[in-house]
Amino acid sequence: MSKLAERITHLSESQTIAMAKLSRELQDQGHDIISLSLGEPDFVTPSDICESAKKAIDDGFTKYTPIAGFADLRKAISDKFKNENGLDYTPDQIVVSTGAKQSIANVVLSLVNPGEEVIVPSPYWVSYTQMIKLAEGVPVFVTSSVETDYKVTAAQIRKAITPKSKLLIFSSPCNPSGTVYTRDELLEIAKAVAEKEDLYIISDEIYEHINFYGKHESIAQFDFIKERVIIVNGVSKGYAMTGWRIGYIGAPKWIADACDKMQGQFTSGTSSISQKAATAALKSGSGFYTEMCKTYLRRRNLVVNMLKEIKGLKVNIPMGAFYVFPDVSHFFGKTDGQTKIGNASDLCMFLLKDAGVSMVTGEAFGDTNCVRLSYATSDELLVKAITRVKESLAKLN
Repeated sequence: MSKLAERITHLSESQTIAMAKLSRELQDQGHDIISLSLGEPDFVTPSDICESAKKAIDDGFTKYTPIAGFADLRKAISDKFKNENGLDYTPDQIVVSTGAKQSIANVVLSLVNPGEEVIVPSPYWVSYTQMIKLAEGVPVFVTSSVETDYKVTAAQIRKAITPKSKLLIFSSPCNPSGTVYTRDELLEIAKAVAEKEDLYIISDEIYEHINFYGKHESIAQFDFIKERVIIVNGVSKGYAMTGWRIGYIGAPKWIADACDKMQGQFTSGTSSISQKAATAALKSGSGFYTEMCKTYLRRRNLVVNMLKEIKGLKVNIPMGAFYVFPDVSHFFGKTDGQTKIGNASDLCMFLLKDAGVSMVTGEAFGDTNCVRLSYATSDELLVKAITRVKESLAKLN
């Protein structure tokens, strides 16, 4: 009999982190592994942001911080919402957390009661469902496919709504598919949600600045639904600051207050030094992420074009983030004479061993027909990795 609490035994390990860990172990053993599994920018945090952190240390910002974040950071976030998104969130509607992951967890735990349903368009980021489980909520999946550009429709959302529906959670740009919803598509989804009283939306916008359409569209822009939207964002992707661990929400004040209360019993305020760095990032303008986005667009084109040359793969053209999510179901049931591929997880392990390339099974993201690969690495490594993948897949008959 397990001595652990049921909540932890029912919780799954993050498969993205598990694959990255396995890749590192193989590399430590001397294997030549190219990791395309983790969603982390390969850029270095801009030097002016780093200098602001050093100055914060010299200036003595080494004490406990307010739970919701320093006032100057929340003001900078408020200004960012206004200037970049045309949205009005006062500083007291903003809560800064130790990464966008904690921001999402705060909201889910503050809103979802046991037995209430959370609508989750699939594919989805791996941790959404696990957070719902922690809150004892019930995930309700709305499926899509490569043929629909991994987008769900308002009609599908409307059909998934029941009297128990409490929350809709999605990301745009999307991890893992790179899908970006247009303004019109978001408007129709907002209309569907508005039909159900007390149904709220978590809009995960962490990849906002890696958007190949151009202007980012937020579902919070529609006045008739804004008071039921919680925006989640952060500095990790847009400013290459994953290790600084800064995420934040913009939300109706009563939800922000609840998240402040929740966070106060778990971590309290996040790192003082990281907050000062994040303040500098948000005030630094668009130059860094604009150039970074151009690099990702070039890499996307490189990877998509190479993947399209592999017979059997189905590939959409992702319009944001730094992932490709090909449908690999063509290879199910095939073998190289030693290994038979039964599913996407088998294919990932085959490619790790045969090609020395690590990816993440689509099962982790709610689509068993796909794998996710990140192109947040150099052009040279991407060419080498996809070439290896093509050669390995050619062995399967």
